[in-house]
Amino acid sequence: MADWPEDDDRTRALRSPTPGSAPQRAAGQPAHPLPGGQASARRQASGGEEVPSPRGSSRVYGKARSGSSPVRPLNASSDGSRAGFGGSGDGGGQRTSSWRPKRPGRLIVRILAGLLVVLLVVAIGGYFMINSRLTRIEALTDYEGRPADTPGTNWLLVGSDSREGLTAAQRKKLATGKAVGRRTDTMMLLHIPDGDGRPTLVSLPRDSYVPIDGHGSDKLNAAYAFQDGGPKLLAKTVEKVTGLRLDHYMEIGFGGFVGIVDAIGGVEIDVKQAIRDPKAGINLKKGLQLMDGGTALGYVRTRATGKIPDLDRTQRQRQFFSAVVKKAASPGVLINPFTSVPLALSAADSVSVGEETGAFDLLSLGLAMGDNPVTTVVPVGSLPTINGQAVVKWDREKALRLFDALAEDKPVPKDVLAK
Repeated sequence: MADWPEDDDRTRALRSPTPGSAPQRAAGQPAHPLPGGQASARRQASGGEEVPSPRGSSRVYGKARSGSSPVRPLNASSDGSRAGFGGSGDGGGQRTSSWRPKRPGRLIVRILAGLLVVLLVVAIGGYFMINSRLTRIEALTDYEGRPADTPGTNWLLVGSDSREGLTAAQRKKLATGKAVGRRTDTMMLLHIPDGDGRPTLVSLPRDSYVPIDGHGSDKLNAAYAFQDGGPKLLAKTVEKVTGLRLDHYMEIGFGGFVGIVDAIGGVEIDVKQAIRDPKAGINLKKGLQLMDGGTALGYVRTRATGKIPDLDRTQRQRQFFSAVVKKAASPGVLINPFTSVPLALSAADSVSVGEETGAFDLLSLGLAMGDNPVTTVVPVGSLPTINGQAVVKWDREKALRLFDALAEDKPVPKDVLAK
């Protein structure tokens, strides 16, 4: 209901009349002038004059007769208080505050605020839990001649062939063999730009022939396999041959690989050709198909296709890695606690990261991979046989252009991207 008009002589008379008295007015002056100073010209046959509503409406609320009290609005009590606004009509004339029901909007806001607080507490608790479960290793260390920091964020992603944690039955089912020790089966360099550009994922063939400190030149994965090697020597080798300073290191073994894929309910992969490889434990048809962890592991490990098996493997590895991270970062997985919680726990228990890497860094990695990254492989120049081993030599000029573009946080030239 609208408020009363601004207080003046007229409205005070209506709101606080004196019982039994009539307001004083000049001779011939209407009892209640209309707004704007115009008096009502309408009169009823009985001789009374129309009294306008206190709101200025032309509606007739009552009549004023000579010698009578001003007419009260219909919603006013006998004591001048307004009915429904605290006045009971039993005297006193005091206006009390009205009761109003709570607004539904306020209730909704309070509920949402409560839910946000709960979600925040759960998120913070989950972060500390996951962060505490990560296995950290010494991988990135300073040394003389280390490349200077450059724009963007650089990750070295390593898939090892470690069978650690797998039972004999699991090794047989997954066709991983009985090899002991650890070697790098997959190596990829991920560059995440500082701006709005797309991330770039570069495969580093494990058979790449590169200089390794203290060991002359050898295959890239040898830097990890040497007795005095491991993550530190591998990271140092990658930094020196690319000229890029690494910001993060992440490694995952066979068992962790399978666990993560199964935690998200498998991953869809478009198989370019039929592949049958008993050594990798797979028999795949051509076309799009949903792979569980064991099948996906065999798919990225097989050497049964292509004239250059190692390069074919790198292409499948990039394809698979993009697909699994994209699905892991999808709303259907992240919002559903029955998939997001097992995924987070499986990832925390399956990966090893550098000492500088935390749960938020892994989240940024996942979001970057869901941003449609450019995928390629280091440009290959030749495939010679050295010391009885087939190796991969990079195209030096194109490789330098690729890594220089990443160092400057610029898009990689199209003519150096793998087709």
